[in-house]
Formats: sequence, structure tokens, C-alpha cells
Amino acid sequence: MKTTIRALSILATCLVSSLFVACGHPATKVATSWNQKAAAAYLDQRVGWWMGWSGAARDHGTFCVSCHTSVAYALSRPALRGALSEDGPSVNERRLLDNVKKRVLLWKDVGPFYSDQGYKAAESRGTEAVLNALILASYDAQTGRLSDETRAAFDNMWALQLATGNEEGSWSWLRFDLEPWEANDSQYYGATLAAVAVGTAPENYRASPEIQSNLKRLREYLDRECPTQSTINRVALLWASARLPGLLERKQQDIIVNEVLSKQQPDGGWELSSLAYPRSDWGLSKFLRTWIREDGTSQERKSDGYATGLIVLVLQQAGMLRDSAPIKRGIAWLMSNQNATEGFWPGYSLNKRRNLSSDTGRFMRDAATAYAVLALTESQRTTNPVASLSNR
Repeated sequence: MKTTIRALSILATCLVSSLFVACGHPATKVATSWNQKAAAAYLDQRVGWWMGWSGAARDHGTFCVSCHTSVAYALSRPALRGALSEDGPSVNERRLLDNVKKRVLLWKDVGPFYSDQGYKAAESRGTEAVLNALILASYDAQTGRLSDETRAAFDNMWALQLATGNEEGSWSWLRFDLEPWEANDSQYYGATLAAVAVGTAPENYRASPEIQSNLKRLREYLDRECPTQSTINRVALLWASARLPGLLERKQQDIIVNEVLSKQQPDGGWELSSLAYPRSDWGLSKFLRTWIREDGTSQERKSDGYATGLIVLVLQQAGMLRDSAPIKRGIAWLMSNQNATEGFWPGYSLNKRRNLSSDTGRFMRDAATAYAVLALTESQRTTNPVASLSNR
């Protein structure tokens, strides 16, 4: 009872504060450029720290990969090569790739990311298998050739796909009650990443006869569980549909797009706290969690780089025209919210208040910066993808 009263008190304070912010926040000057070199320097420094951090170290001289830092880095860092006049992967990219390839080739010998505390070993294997395939497929897409290591990573992934039960078609996924990547609903997010990996892989891998039954299970799972998912998970599904044709019908895409556009903030960005948490989790509990973290501190109810970057990226890849108002407003927010000194974009933990000057406190900034980079570089491409969404 006391906990509920305290939570409601905090909520009331948050609501009043948000009204003052909405009414009295001065207009922000819109930037027209961003610092690619500073963004690259930030990302390089952060993944370098991660690879040397004792908390990430695993057996056989390897380290685990994380959605917030290393996976985000692998997806975004290649987009900055042109600005840096680089001919190939950076030193830290090569280190990351070598680590992933080593764990793929030693799959039967290396231990899981986490020991079997409950089901953590199985969750670790499923999570890593998907992330390995995603990282390697994204790099192979740059050369147009599917490497032996990437084929092995996909083989490992398909071998762990669940074939029975309510979760058939997905993979066991790490659950630490940590939004947005290791929560109770993150298994769906993992399945969307598997679809992105398949759709990204070169040499028309998605048409390979030997994976069609696996793909069928994956498609059925994503379709079956979609109605109960959080908005941010549905954004990931839209991303997967842009990479894997036929995953969603046009009507399904439009439903997700309309849902996302309805949550765009007055400043042009999106805030993660209003997009997370499953739709099936109704009632006071969900309402409170969008305002109050697990440690009792108030959520940062303001636009952030991860939600804005991911959504602007996905809407563009799904075919929304770059001169449409939502995209232009999202790009303007990203242009105006890069830290001029360190090169990062803001990101905030949904789980508890973090010390943003600490290494672990910067995890959300890592993801925010990576997806902001992806969104902005996507907007700078010379041609727009074939439009599959209306010019809203």
C-alpha cells in the first residue's frame, strides 16, 4: 500500500512537471548538420572499452556481444567510413568481427554468455546465435558475398529455433527484466532481429530451400504474437518487413506506421518510455511503469536518440519519403541533439536512474548514437527506396 501511494505521489509530480515543460520550454534552434567524426570517435571509444571490460570477458579469450553497445556499433560504424575516408573496417570493427567469428567457429567449445542460472544458458545461446548472424550478415551485405562463417552462424541460429509450444518459431532470449532488450517481451524483439539478419544476408540467402521451413515458423510466430507487442517491438517488426519482403501486408505496415506517428513528440522526436512495455500488460502497473522506473525514480519523459533514430531509420527503409513531414521533423531533432563535444546522442535507462558519467550508465547513449547515425546516413543517401508507405 505504501509503495503504491509513493508511486502515485511520484506520478503526480511527473505529470505536473511535464505540463510546465510542455507549456514553457523555449524553442530550440534547429541545426542543419551533424558531426560524423565526433560520432565515430564516441562509438570507437565505447566499443573499445566494452571489448576490454572485465564484465564482458568470456572464455577462450572472447567477449560477449550486447545489443546496446557492440551490436549497435557493428550495424552503425560502417556508415561513417565515407566521412572518415576509410577504405575498410576500423581497427575496433575488425576486433569485434574476429571475436564473433571465433565464437561461431568454436560454437561447440565456447561456453554460453551466462551459466545455467535457471534457464540463462539456453537464453544465452539463443540470443547469441541471433546476434552473431545479424552482425556477420550485415558485414557480408557490404561485399555481396555470404562467407563461410556467416553460413555457420545461420546454421547455429536455425538449430536453436524453437519448434514446439507457444514460442514456436522464436529463440530463447535473455530475460533480466531490463527494458527494452532483455525484458519479458524481448523474445519477440530477438525474432525480429533474426528476420532482419535473413533479409540482410547477400546472395539471396532468404530463398535457400533448406531454410524455408524455419522461415515459415518465424513468419508465423511474428504474425501470431504481433497484436500483443509493445510499439517499439512493432517498430522492429516493421524494420524486419523492410528487409524481408512479404513479412507484412501493406495494411499491417500502415497500422504500425500510424501507431508510431501518433506518438511523435511536439519537438519531432520520440521518447522510449512511451513506446516500451507490451500491449498485453494493461492496467495500473503498465501505466505507472511508463512514468516511474523500478527503483522509484521518474522516467525521463523526453525524446531520446535511440527511439528517434530507430524510428526514423525504419520509416525510411520501409519507404516513407524523406521529404514527408514526420521524417523531416525527426531528422531535425537528431540534427539538433548531438552532443557537440563528445559526439553522442541522449539516451535514458527505463529501468533505474543511472550515473550518466559512468561507463555502464552510457549504455543507452551507445544505442542512441548508433541508431541516430544510421537514421542520418540513411537520409543522406542519393536515392529513396521504392515507396511502400504513403507520403504522410
